[in-house]
Amino acid sequence: MNPSPSPSLPGRGNLSLPEPLDVIAVGAHPDDVEIACGGTLARLVEQGFRVGIIDLTDGEPTPGSPGPEARLAEARAAAVELGVHERITLKLSNRKLFDSYEARVALAIEFRRWRPRLVLGFGEKTPLASPDHWQAMQITDAGVFYARLTKWDDQFEHLPPHRIDAQLYFTLAFYSATPLAGAGHLICDISDTLEKKLASVRCYASQFPKEKRDVAARISAWASHLGEIAGFQAGELLVSPRTLGTRHLMGALFGDVIVSPPSDAPL
Repeated sequence: MNPSPSPSLPGRGNLSLPEPLDVIAVGAHPDDVEIACGGTLARLVEQGFRVGIIDLTDGEPTPGSPGPEARLAEARAAAVELGVHERITLKLSNRKLFDSYEARVALAIEFRRWRPRLVLGFGEKTPLASPDHWQAMQITDAGVFYARLTKWDDQFEHLPPHRIDAQLYFTLAFYSATPLAGAGHLICDISDTLEKKLASVRCYASQFPKEKRDVAARISAWASHLGEIAGFQAGELLVSPRTLGTRHLMGALFGDVIVSPPSDAPL
């Protein structure tokens, strides 16, 4: 998963950028993204999009893991199962993750480097689970905004501003009967990629030992429930902070079609 350098940018010395990613999913820890939207990422890869994952922390320390290297190896194996093109781990602190200026800049640097069109990230707290998830949402929201700010390149390793076209939220609050709130809800069909999602989760042997072997059944049941709502065998829920629109009503109702939020006004 090594980046392929592109030519130097005009007026920026020897600065070069890798081939851009179409989609980046941001998690607080390795395994967050796999559980929340791994099937969607695998399907996007199959459809020909370049997909990346950014973990804000390495997830360590954690009770069942022998150490950071083991957890990173699990994350790499999970990325292979999904077929994603890049996996980046930031050096922020697990259990001590906070929405700070430094964290916002660290993520925005990666957004500027990889230039995604779409960012997926947490959309709410996860009650009785890690508070890092809520902090990750705020960091991701800020990172999307910071990525496009002009006249501030010195804060971002002199990488040029990048405007992200769309942002969608996911949740790990599977015990709630109330769906994630937002202006537009999407259920992505993962009927053909559910097994890839489950395989990626199984890579985290340190997180899901025998006493937690029911996790695959819970993930499958939730995916089946979401799929049934939308007429699929299995699905994943993503929520837009903006109302979604379409230029192709019949396509949106009866076939595959891209829906998009309205674009921002120029800065």
